[in-house]
Amino acid sequence: MKAASLNEVKKELTYLEPENLRALCIRLARYKKENKELLTYLLFESHDEQGYITGVKNEMDGHFESLPKANIYLIKKSLRKILRIMNKQIKYSEVKQTELELRIYFCAKIKKAKIHLLPSQVLTNLYNQQLKKIEAVLAKLPEDLQYDYQMEIEQLR
Repeated sequence: MKAASLNEVKKELTYLEPENLRALCIRLARYKKENKELLTYLLFESHDEQGYITGVKNEMDGHFESLPKANIYLIKKSLRKILRIMNKQIKYSEVKQTELELRIYFCAKIKKAKIHLLPSQVLTNLYNQQLKKIEAVLAKLPEDLQYDYQMEIEQLR
């Protein structure tokens, strides 16, 4: 069975009754955790973007607190896990300013945790990749917002 295109799905959804649409959403949420998380964001958190950012930052704080200190291999694994969670939250939001704030916060937490990046090329690349993504997102924002974030980004370099 071939999946329908997004445009075909959108057209078909316009013909559905609200009750059928609600049933489809509930059924969709039942099968994947990601679908349920996205619906949770859209229904409960999308109206308060700053509160959402704070919640994601708090979740990241918890992961950074449990970060291993001695073993570089475990540090790499833990940072990748935090990054995976953060990227998923960014994908749900689709707001560029949210993405920028979360990526800056991630890099700042790495600096604050005093994780030595130089012994590991993987950690250095991971950090530099986040800086590149920050620069790419920053270029898409209006100039007044770019100026506001520029100081924070300079501290990360």
